[in-house]
Formats: sequence, C-alpha cells, structure tokens
Amino acid sequence: MFEDLPVAVAFGLLWLIGTLRAGATYALGRGARGASDRGERVRELLARPGMVRTEAAVQRFGAPAVTLCFLTVGVQTAVNLAAGVLRMPLVHYVPALLLGTAIWATIYVTVGLAVLSAVWGGRPWLLVVAVAVVGVVALAARAVRRRLT
Repeated sequence: MFEDLPVAVAFGLLWLIGTLRAGATYALGRGARGASDRGERVRELLARPGMVRTEAAVQRFGAPAVTLCFLTVGVQTAVNLAAGVLRMPLVHYVPALLLGTAIWATIYVTVGLAVLSAVWGGRPWLLVVAVAVVGVVALAARAVRRRLT
C-alpha cells in the first residue's frame, strides 16, 4: 500500500497514524489516572512492575523519553500511556510526540519500505542494507531502553 505512494505522502500518512495512535494512548492514560480513584482493575494495571518502571523513566527524563520511545519496539505504548497517567503537560508532550512520530515515520518510510521493496521488488541488496539499518536502530533502541530503566 505505502510503497506505491510518493515518499512525502507515505511519510505524511505514517506520521499522522503514529501521532493519532500515540496521542490516543496518552489520552487513555490521562483518563486511567482519574479512573484509578474509582476502579480496582485500573489500579492493578497501573501498579504492574513494567508500568511503574516506565512511569519512573518518564518522570526522570520527561519529554525526551516520549521522543526517544519511538526508536524502540514495544515501549512506545507504555511511555505514552505513562505520560498520560502522569499528566505530562501538553506544552511538553505535544512537541515530543510530533518529533518522535516524525522520527518513527522517517524510519518506516525509508527502511520499512526498502525492506518491502527488497522482498517484493527482486532487489536483494536492498534487504541487506535495510537489515543493517534496522540492526543499528535496534542497537540504539537497546541503549536507550537500558538508559531509561
């Protein structure tokens, strides 16, 4: 789908999807904090060790944690949820969100589409380049994750 679109359009769509998804997760976190005053189930979810660690990282690093979470896989939802639960001010959250989703969209529109092209386009050398870039991003994400925890 995205590989047939001009790069700018694919980037814009990915950026919009990422922004809406992460923003909705933040909004759910804000609502969950209020609901935790009333619901045992929500309190249990917010007390999970992973959520407690993520909240601590967001409290410690603030908006940069939101931006950098988009370099990781599996942490984005937790960080955006924690930012909402902690009620990070929108003046800090929104710029971090917009920058983070721009980084995420850039990675997907370049590396992600290169992988698709390599797999379906008959260009195996692109797959090697894409795997190398994904490896570098994975190492960077791992370093960021260790730094945050």
